[in-house]
Order: sequence, then structure tokens, then C-alpha cells
Amino acid sequence: MNKTVINKHDRKFQLSRRNFLKAGATAIALGVVGVVKTPSKAANAAGGSLGYTAAAKGQWSKLHPVHDLGSASIRYVESNDQWLGTSKIVGKIKNVSEADNGFNRATRGLLPDPRIQLASLALPTHPFPLAQLMTVVLVGPDPVVEGPAAPKKLPIPDPEQMSQHIKDTAYFLRADDVAIGKMPEFGYYSEKVVDPAGLLNKPVSECVKPVTERLPYVIAVMVDQHLETMLASTGYDGISGSQSLRGYHAVANIAVILASYIRALGYNARASHFVNYAVVMPTVLISAGLGEMSRAGDCTIHPRLGFRHKAAAVTTDLPLAPDKPIDFGIQEFCRVCKKCAENCPTQSISTDTDQTEYNGYIRWNLNSDTCTQLRIINENGQGCGRCMKVCPWNSKEDSWFHQAGTWVGSQNESSSKLLKAIDDMFGYGTEQIEKYKWWLEWPELYKYTPPDLSGPVFKH
Repeated sequence: MNKTVINKHDRKFQLSRRNFLKAGATAIALGVVGVVKTPSKAANAAGGSLGYTAAAKGQWSKLHPVHDLGSASIRYVESNDQWLGTSKIVGKIKNVSEADNGFNRATRGLLPDPRIQLASLALPTHPFPLAQLMTVVLVGPDPVVEGPAAPKKLPIPDPEQMSQHIKDTAYFLRADDVAIGKMPEFGYYSEKVVDPAGLLNKPVSECVKPVTERLPYVIAVMVDQHLETMLASTGYDGISGSQSLRGYHAVANIAVILASYIRALGYNARASHFVNYAVVMPTVLISAGLGEMSRAGDCTIHPRLGFRHKAAAVTTDLPLAPDKPIDFGIQEFCRVCKKCAENCPTQSISTDTDQTEYNGYIRWNLNSDTCTQLRIINENGQGCGRCMKVCPWNSKEDSWFHQAGTWVGSQNESSSKLLKAIDDMFGYGTEQIEKYKWWLEWPELYKYTPPDLSGPVFKH
């Protein structure tokens, strides 16, 4: 294997895994073959019994009859007034303003580096050509994210059948995963930014509008950011931003089409996607059963894709049968792993063992200001996905060994330590596999240059 070690820490012992991963006899010797792709089991992190079983074969969808959540051991849990999936609620969770997220705080001039304020508005003119093109499409003329429903409601006699159909439609539109959740009231933004450029010099109140919608269901859609590109990348080189935007672009198209389709059936539906979110996506993903909260602040980890995804959502009153949140041991795993924190270029991710309270629930906190600052001005590339690169739950070639590893890691804190140790031993997340590198680098474009304020991006 042609690889380049990129971790700043020297590795005293790393195994070449190419032949090891093919060794079925070794797998049997380790006693792990039998645990790969084991059936999910139900439990309830909030305490008490949970009368819920995931959709049986043939019921999840016709295109993907078995919901592929990888090889982790999945437990199903409830969201209630004490739990958001596996995140403990300890107080009132307030609806937050979109104006307070990292990129909008940058535009408001609230980040330490004075260059960041103007640079945040120059994101549509990314110096990396591929990212530039995808960003212009996303922030150009506003897609039809919402609108009136058709006057005639088509009858929906079976919400479970309709749920299967909606999942099939999302898969048909090239989603990598989709699920349906009950929409938490606190999952909506309190207000949405409608004039991002205005945040540069106007009062925030003139740049936002209240989010008043409250619909009962949310369809969460997820797209993979591309495994081979991740394997070849450092996580913060030239392709990083393009990976992110490719995912945002693909999942935005799916959400907009789904929402338009549902409105054509006579039901209310609103698409939320990059630059058009009305909902807080981590909350939505947890509610629908597509992930758990991770060490990296509000970022969620999917049991098969890990961090390596982008997501969008459709809120709706179409009669649906919601899925349950999941527990596959990420809270215990993140407690002992800390690889994302140790490898973060800006040290934005907490290394604390214990979580702390944030807006009414317990999580590990993230310094979103320093994280955002690097993603806006990265002079070694464009954007940053280093946490995604090193996380043991993704950025690995598919193999029995990785499937067995994630099953082991999803069991308890002791087995999480074992998976972390194996991950380190094999050097996962510390390499660039050159055979997968398909893109070109233009390092001369990465240095920060002030944006042209006279350009069309800054005119209204």
C-alpha cells in the first residue's frame, strides 16, 4: 500500500493491514466472524421497557429492505422530557437563532481574527475552483424549499406504507440513508437568517425572521461524503471543502424534491438544507435514529458512515410512522477515544472525560469560533474535516475486520478502549492512500486574499 503518515505523533508500531484484512482464518481465530452483521437488539437508555422493533425485512423500503446501519450493535431508545436519544436533558432546551452559528458569528465580526468577517462573505468565491462552483449553485437563486400544498389532499390510509414509500423515494434520489422522526419543538431555529451579507453591518434583527412552523414529522436524509476521497485526503487539504459541498449539494436536491413532492400530494412540507436550514440538524438526526451526539460538540456520528456525511431534512404533516432514536455506544466510545480532539488543528474539541451542560442538555462542548476560523481561512487547503478523517467510525475500507471492530466498540466502555487501541495500532486516520487521490492541488490559491467587495456576490 502506498501511504503517507500525516499524524504529527510518531507511531512506534503500525501493522501493514492489506493481507491481514483478507485473512479469514485469523478472523475465526479471533472469534469475531460470528458477530459481524448481528441482528440489532432493543433497549431503552432512558430506563424502562421499550416496545419497539426496527422495520423487518421488506418493510424499511423496497429499494433497501434492510436498513444498513453497519455492524454496530444497535439499541432503540426514546426521546422524551429527560432524553434526546442518548443525550441527557437536564433543563429547558431553548430554540437557538441561526444568527449565532459559527459562520454567521464570523460575518457579524465576533471571531478573534479581523480577516474572518470579510472572508466569511467571500466563501461563494472559494479559491479552490471545484468548491467555488458548488457553492455558487447552493447560495444562488433560492430553491423552492417551501410553498403552499396542493388544495386536494390525497388519502393516506397507511402511514407505514407511506413511510416506506418516502424512504424509497429518497433512495431513488440517491440518498445513502433516510429515516423519519418525531419533530422536537426545540429542534427548530428560533429565527432564520434571511440576509447573510447584512450581518456584516446591520443589526441582527434586520437580517432574520422568526421560524413559526411547527409540523409533527421530520424526514432526515443523509449523503456519504465519499470514502475513497477521505482515504486519500489529509482532512484539511484542497479537496476538504469540495467534499463537504458535494454532500450539501446532493442532499439539498433530495430534500427540495421530496418537499415539493409531498406538497403536490396536498400536505405541508418544508425542505431544510445548507443555507436554507429552519431546523437544527443534529437534533433532527438523533430524533430520526440516524446518529448519536459525539465528542465534537453538536456533530452526530452515524453507525456506518461516522462523521462522513452531510444531511438535510423535510418537515411535514404527511401521515407517517416515525422511527426511534438509536444507541450504539458512541457516548461510551467518545469518552475514551478522544482522537478527534487530539488531532484537531485548532484544539477546538474538548479533551475532557466528562460532558457538561449546554442549553439544557449534556454534551462535550466545541469551540465553534476557532473551528469556524480555520474552515474559513485555511492556508494549507480549503475547509477542514480532520475530525472526520481520524474518527474510528469511518474513513476505513470495508472489511470483516472493520465490521467486527465497530461491533466490539459498540458494546461498552471497556470494548471501546479495545477498538481505540486497535485503531491506533493499524494507523487508521493517519495516512493518505495515494492510489485513491484523483484531484489536483493548487497550493498557491490557498493563501488568504481579501475579497473583492465590488464583485457580484456582495451586491444586493
